[in-house]
Amino acid sequence: MLKNKLSILKLIVLILLLSGTKIVNAQSTTDLRINEILIYNDSNYVDDYGQHSPWFEIYNSAYNSVNIGGLYLTDDIKTPKKYYIPKGQPITLIPTQSYIVFWADNETDRGILHLNFTLEVGKTIYLYEANGRTILDSVTIKAPQSPDVAYGRLVDGGAEWGYLKKSTPNANNDTSTKISEAEKFVILDPTGIGMTMIAMSVVFLGLALLYLFFKGLGFLMTKDVRKASKLLADASSGEAHEGLSGEVNAAIAMALYLYGNQLHDQEDPIITMTKVSRTYSPWSSKIYGLRKSPR
Repeated sequence: MLKNKLSILKLIVLILLLSGTKIVNAQSTTDLRINEILIYNDSNYVDDYGQHSPWFEIYNSAYNSVNIGGLYLTDDIKTPKKYYIPKGQPITLIPTQSYIVFWADNETDRGILHLNFTLEVGKTIYLYEANGRTILDSVTIKAPQSPDVAYGRLVDGGAEWGYLKKSTPNANNDTSTKISEAEKFVILDPTGIGMTMIAMSVVFLGLALLYLFFKGLGFLMTKDVRKASKLLADASSGEAHEGLSGEVNAAIAMALYLYGNQLHDQEDPIITMTKVSRTYSPWSSKIYGLRKSPR
């Protein structure tokens, strides 16, 4: 009983995996587009047999590779499965944003890219999903058609069709000259004055920001030094600083006097004093003794 349950569970998982794979493939094939057509191929693109045959191009607009194998091509909506594209062929794998060309020469013995129908004005080419019912894309060949003049989407995968200046099998339909951003800037600023002003503005702005940064950093780093300098200035002027005892002010004044008159040996100019917990100190012993009431 347990084995049967496990077998049923495995079967369900397998079906889900296969269904998921089918959905992924279906989503990918919907990005395929019939992109370019040439009916009257007099002196244009040649096939692998050196023949000038009618051809059309399919474009993969997806951002992943799509294998076109298993799909159908036809020129008759009543016969959707007219030409089956074989599976398992490396040539049918279309890379992202790339192309595949089919030859409509009714010569299927020449390879899988050679179809069993030809192209004519007024016909409609259909690309069907593997189920043979869903139309992925279609295009009707409109008149007039001129020799060696391709009819295709003006932009690969786009909606607008027209006659192309150049036939571009396995290449981008838009062959117009592309202007880079640098070239656009040259057109807008031929003398280079704008570029110079922008460059100078960037440099001066950078210098201003650096000045403000180091100015602020210096202000923070010298905070203690400025505080000590103020204390020393107050002590040298004879003013007692708020929060400091008379002994501390006297010590600072004496140190400044000795330092200013070069009576000290070479010493570190920074004076460090530590407050003691007892009331006795070399500076206050006699003062405290005098304040005591005589017996």
